[in-house]
Parts: sequence; C-alpha cells; structure tokens
Amino acid sequence: MPADFAKSVGSEPPSETEPTAESALDNDPDAAFSSIGSFYSSQLSASNPADPLLTPSGGYNYSSPSSLARIMSLYTGRSFGKKDTGKSSLMRESADFSEGLRIIDSICDDGAIQRLRTEGWIGTASVAQQAEQRHGLMFADDLRPIPPRLRTKRSKRCRACRHLLVRPEQKVQSTRFRIRLVALNYVPTISLKPLQPSPSTELPLIDLKALPQLRPSQFLLTLKNPLFDAIKVTVATPVQTPGKHSHKVTVLCPQFDIGSNLDRWDEALGDGKSRRSSKLFSISKVEYAGGEGGRVAEAGKVWEKGKNWTTIVVEVICAAIAESEELEEDEDVLEIPMFVRMEWEADLEREGKDEVKGEKKEKRELAYWTVVGVGRVGKL
Repeated sequence: MPADFAKSVGSEPPSETEPTAESALDNDPDAAFSSIGSFYSSQLSASNPADPLLTPSGGYNYSSPSSLARIMSLYTGRSFGKKDTGKSSLMRESADFSEGLRIIDSICDDGAIQRLRTEGWIGTASVAQQAEQRHGLMFADDLRPIPPRLRTKRSKRCRACRHLLVRPEQKVQSTRFRIRLVALNYVPTISLKPLQPSPSTELPLIDLKALPQLRPSQFLLTLKNPLFDAIKVTVATPVQTPGKHSHKVTVLCPQFDIGSNLDRWDEALGDGKSRRSSKLFSISKVEYAGGEGGRVAEAGKVWEKGKNWTTIVVEVICAAIAESEELEEDEDVLEIPMFVRMEWEADLEREGKDEVKGEKKEKRELAYWTVVGVGRVGKL
C-alpha cells in the first residue's frame, strides 16, 4: 500500500501536536498572518527566482535605486504596452493551518451566541475596548494588555513663573538631573523626635501622646539636605505658638550648615581631606561624649551632624490645660510653625554649552514656611 494512500485512509495515527497548532493559529491572528505571509513569500520566490525586485526574505525591495530604475523603464521604455509572451508559472494556495489557512465554520457562531447568552452584557467588550485592540474581539476575557506609547522628551516650564522645570540634554554626561523640581529636590526633609532625659536625672520619659505641661521638654530636629551642594540653613519659630493655648518654643541653634548629598563614589574619588571630614561627620557627637547621659544641650551648638544632615535641639514649654476644660477636635495637638531659609552656591547653567571645570557659581536662596507636628499635650 502506498504511503500517501495509507495516510489518507488513516492507517497511521494522527499527530497529537496538530490540534494544538491549529488552535494556536486559530486564536492568534498574528501567527496566522505570519504563516500565510511566509507561505506566499516562498511561493513568489519559487515561481520568480530571477526577479531582481525580490529580496532574500521573499518581499519586494522598492527602495533600491536599481529596482526603481527598472520600474520606471517598464512604463517609459519602448516595450511599454506590449503583451508579455512568456508564460508565468502558477502558484498554489495554502492548504492547511500551518500555511495560514482558516476556514470559517458556522459552529463558531453558535458558540459565540451561546457565550453571549451565558455571560451577558458584562462579559461583552465595549466599543472603546474593541477600538483599542489590534484585532476585533467580542468578549472581555479575550482582551489583551495594551502597551503604552513611547513619549518623547520635552521641555516643561511652570505656568505661573515660567521657571524651566525639565529640559532634556542633548549630550547626557551624567545620570543626575541638572534641573530639579523645587518641591521634591530642594526642600530638606524634616524629622522630629524627643530627647529623652538621662536616667541619672530621675525625670520621666517624654510621651508624645501626653506631653508634660509647664516644664521644658527638648526635641531633636533633623534636617536632611537633598542637594549636591552644601547649604546654610536658618530656622526661625514664633516665641509662642498661635492658637487658644500658647506654647513657648525656643530653637537653641537657629543657624547651621549641612553638607552636600554626595554619592559614595564621589566620596571615594575625592581628595583625602573630604574623605577624612566625611568620616569624621559620620561619627556622631554622642559617640564622642560616651552617650546621651553625659550631654547637655547648649545654645548656639549643633547636637549631631552627618554627611548630609544636621540635628539641632528645640525646647518647648507646653501651656497648662485643665482636665475639666472642653476642647475642640485636635485643639490639644502641639504644632510648631517654622520658617526655613536656605542659601547655597550652585554652578551656572548655560544652555547649549557643556560644563566647564571651575566655572563660576551663583548664590541661590530658598525660603518657605512649614508646620512640624510634635504630639498631644497632657492634662493636669
């Protein structure tokens, strides 16, 4: 029995991979189009092996100068309008799913109708969802994720002051942003925590949920510099906080310096002096004094200092609040209004020119108001 006849009558078992391949092509239009495209490309190359317009991949190369000249000669030469006496070879059509053939079956429509009855309106894809898909899909379960479109870099300015917020660089020399946003990259990070008294003083610990009244309490105020330049900071607070209960606030060191926010590689590649100073600042004053027990906050002196942060002491004396006094919501919360002023020297940014080593620097200033929450004042 011939092998072809044996396959036709079914003497050999069908391959188990054929249904999987058919279902994959049936569910993926891109795979089916790719298969039928490669099939017809192979047929074109087989039927016209000497065609100069054909590329090795099977497509036509119309961008080649020789191909364009040949096309123009077909319409402008003497042979224009004459019939071709040669016989063209015939091409066969696709015969199975591996070649991109898809046969429309009415059973598919019956299955879609039954699925519409089962899932209802919720399971059906909307018009907007179908418009965003590459191929028309009927049901929501068949929708595929849509990749976001790539966006080009554009310069952006503030609508109010026309300050240049973002400007793409033509020649990128560093991963840092030369132009930084004010709110995110200029304003220091502020944190506050209580300075607990030494056990030798026999004073109770400070509870942020019940701050002591009519007694000075000290807090550690830490400011962290996000800039790549060292800054000078001035902190000012009102003598008494506004509101129904006036609490006294005193900043023991209102003026101080904060180091630059340099990377570790910048420290390692810097000179020896900067490395020694950064190493010195990384060790806090608490370690020098042997712990907080032997230290006393002094006016005009920084409590602790690091590479790009500085800690100062703020003293607060809470006003008396009677236990029988009726308070409104959050009226017993202690909040300190604080004015922060920064000064630093930055490199001049020149548009269209590369950075020059040792270029001039300009003095900049930034000032703003902020509110620092401390805790709740206890009652007598």
